[in-house]
Amino acid sequence: MTPPIDEGVRTALIAFQRAEASDAVVYRRMARHERHDPHRAIFNRIAEDELAHYDVLKRYTGVDVPPSRLKVCWYTLLLYLLGYTFVLRLMEKSEDRTAAAYGARAAAISETEMIIAHEQEHESALAGILDEERLHYVGSVVLGLSDALVELTGAIAGLTFALANARIVALAGIITGIAATLSMAASNYLAKRAEGDSHALRASLYTGMAYLVTVAILVTPYLLVPPEHYQLAFVIMLGSVVVVIAAFNYYLSVAEREPFFSRFGHMTAISLSVAAISFVIGLAARALLGVDL
Repeated sequence: MTPPIDEGVRTALIAFQRAEASDAVVYRRMARHERHDPHRAIFNRIAEDELAHYDVLKRYTGVDVPPSRLKVCWYTLLLYLLGYTFVLRLMEKSEDRTAAAYGARAAAISETEMIIAHEQEHESALAGILDEERLHYVGSVVLGLSDALVELTGAIAGLTFALANARIVALAGIITGIAATLSMAASNYLAKRAEGDSHALRASLYTGMAYLVTVAILVTPYLLVPPEHYQLAFVIMLGSVVVVIAAFNYYLSVAEREPFFSRFGHMTAISLSVAAISFVIGLAARALLGVDL
């Protein structure tokens, strides 16, 4: 028979119970989509441990708690979009916080040490399988993304105030972006081949895709606003640049445990500085050449 607990502790344990149930569902889904049998076995074992923790907590709370549908759906979406390495790193952070919270409730739960030990075992087991193809090509993605952000942000900034027409800027941006995508992908392929990399083609595809996606994001504002509202499109584009940089660096900070703020600040400063310089050049070129569209 479990000892009585006060209502405040019981509320906290119910929250832990829901977290354990949710994590178990996510690990089960990972196992269903994993092709390697040893990795699938690890995911299933961790899911069973999470359910065992759930049963321990249920003895104290006396209630059944369903998984958080929002959490499960969110992690499942991230699993498809960003891969299991990112999701596992994110869950690892959550489990670290949960282990600390369990420690704070040690007096109320006699099985605290067992649960914390399991969480530590999970971290060790997962450390050996966090090896995903897309992470092998992070350098190629960084090359395409950073190059597109710097070059295209500068080009569009200059064209925006030189041409003063959102549609014409979009047309010029699309042509420039596609040409630069092909050029960057080809350059990366040749560089990798020269280094003897047997995966040169795949690396170049990652570079090209990163560049092309960035082109689409930066040009889209100019296609959505009326032609005369090119200033608004420019402001939205700059906001998009910051969002893209933040999202990518957050992914790296979680998946590769890289520092977020230093990388984010560095990339943002470079991209916006180039945009500012190009903006001045665009105004000067328009005045000197007498272009008035």
